[in-house]
This record gives sequence, structure tokens and C-alpha cells, in this order.
Amino acid sequence: MKYIEHGKGGGPECMALADGAIPSPAPGQILIEVVCAGVNRPDVLQRSGKYPPPPDASPILGLEVAGRVKAVGEGVTEWKVGAGVTALTPGGGYAEYCVAAASHALPIPDGMDYATAAALPETWFTVWANLVDLGKLKKGERLLVHGGSSGIGLVAIQLAKHLGVECFVTVGSEEKAAFCREAGAAHAINYRTQDFAEEVKRITGGTGVDVVLDMVGAPYLQRNLASLRRDGRLVYVAFLEGSKGEADLLPIMVKRLTITGSTMRPRSLAEKAAIRDALAAHIWPALSRGELLPHLYARFPLAQAAEAHRLMESSRHIGKIVLEVGKA
Repeated sequence: MKYIEHGKGGGPECMALADGAIPSPAPGQILIEVVCAGVNRPDVLQRSGKYPPPPDASPILGLEVAGRVKAVGEGVTEWKVGAGVTALTPGGGYAEYCVAAASHALPIPDGMDYATAAALPETWFTVWANLVDLGKLKKGERLLVHGGSSGIGLVAIQLAKHLGVECFVTVGSEEKAAFCREAGAAHAINYRTQDFAEEVKRITGGTGVDVVLDMVGAPYLQRNLASLRRDGRLVYVAFLEGSKGEADLLPIMVKRLTITGSTMRPRSLAEKAAIRDALAAHIWPALSRGELLPHLYARFPLAQAAEAHRLMESSRHIGKIVLEVGKA
């Protein structure tokens, strides 16, 4: 099969098309003939040497794919050869064939193409796990999402709308602010021209939000704490601008705040399967109705994965970037 290798890592130029053996599905796994693969920030970090894969994962980049089941491993009964699936993978997505746990795959929603389906798993697994399971987000609350125009951010906006939550986002341009409002955000704050904590305070009359979903990290910590109301929850999914800093922790005690967060890749097979089941029950029916659809900003052939990464690192994009691998 063809796949993207990145050698010892480095800039986007280290990636190149290579030939390798087709993997075989182990018990409980399925082999997917990949049609499209999603591009995500963890891929960029892994390529640059800052996010090594787990010991039992493929060293090939790629955490989400959509395609057809080519073979099933021992004990797999829920998927048949030829079925269209989209799946969360521990690695291996930038390739013509990829293995995934059968319990981490979902059917392609009705009427959806492979490229759109490939943009679903990583963001929906991450947002559901962090906002619903950890953040306890519920109807009638307020949510602040940093990076509102990212793949994660837009899914968080959609989930908020789906749950009946008032959503605030931060973005870096007026174009992105307008897009997020169109997607369902009630308030879009340009962090380049406004202090988001002051804006949250002004808009909410000083009461704040219930949950903050943050991917920026330490530089936003104090203002995140200030933006939360009593019993609020701060949830981290990344540290794009660093994980170390200083802060006054008094608001945590005074307002009974909770700080938590998680990454998806180290979670156990069972934990990811439970998230898959929750998405199948609560989100996939809406996707099949044409609701909660991801925004595809750009598509690149597999051989142009380096260009996809350059776009990701530029932060010019709105929504998802997808690699086209095989024939639909």
C-alpha cells in the first residue's frame, strides 16, 4: 500500500509517499480500505516529534478515516466486508489501508460522502468526552470555546446548539467570527482586538459562563478562571501556547471551580467504545438527518499531505482539512 512516512520527524517537508505492507486486523479489529483521512493538530505534533504514538499503535500519522471494511479480525460480528465506516484510529490513517478497533467505528451517516465522514471521529469523540462526560455540559448553561473556528471549535458550537446551550467563542478574525455566528455561536469575540474575559463579563452581566473549553493553555488560565461562574468547569484539550504558567488559584476555592481535561489517544479501548456508543445514540441520528455537519475547508491528495500540514500550522483554515486517499 501507499502511505505517508515522516522519518525521524521535522517540518512538513519530512513527509513523503512510501510503499509498505498492508496491515492485518488483530482480534477485535477491522481492516479499512481508506477513501479519506482527517488531518488534525495531533498529527502535526507527532510529525514534529512532540507527540509520540503509543507503543502498540501504528507509527503512521492519522487518527480518523472513512472507507470500506476490507477484512475483519477474529471475534468481529458487527461489521461485514464492504460496509462503509468512519473510525477513530490510534494511528495509521495516512495510508491506503488502516486497522481500527471494531468498537471505535461508526456507520457513515445517511447521504454523507467519505470526505465529510472522515472529518467526524476525532472531533466528535474529543468534544463529547470533554464537554459532556468531563464538563457535564447541559441544557440552559453557557459555554466558552477558544479556537471557535477550528474543527474542535465548530463541533463544540454544534453540540452546544444541539443541547440548548448558549455558546461564546474566541477567534482571530472578523471572518472567523462571522462564520462561527452562522454556525450557531451566540457570541464571537475577536481575541486580537478584545479581552475575552472582559467581554464575557460584559455580555453576562458579570455572572460568567458554566464551562470553558480551552486549547490555548497557560496564557489563558487566569482569564478562564475569571470567566467562570460558581461551580464552573474549565476543560483542557490542548496546550497550543504552553502548559506551564503562574496563576492566582483563589477563584477555584471561592467559586468552587473544577479544572480537568483529557486527550483521546491514551484512553483504553473500553473508554473509547463507550464514547462511540454515546455518539451512535445521541449524535449519529442527527448527522443522518443532515444536521451537525462538519465544514470541510480543504481537501488534498494523499501525496500532498505536507501542504495539508502547512495549512493546518498557518491557522488560516476554518473547520476541517481532509486527505483524499482512495477511490469513492
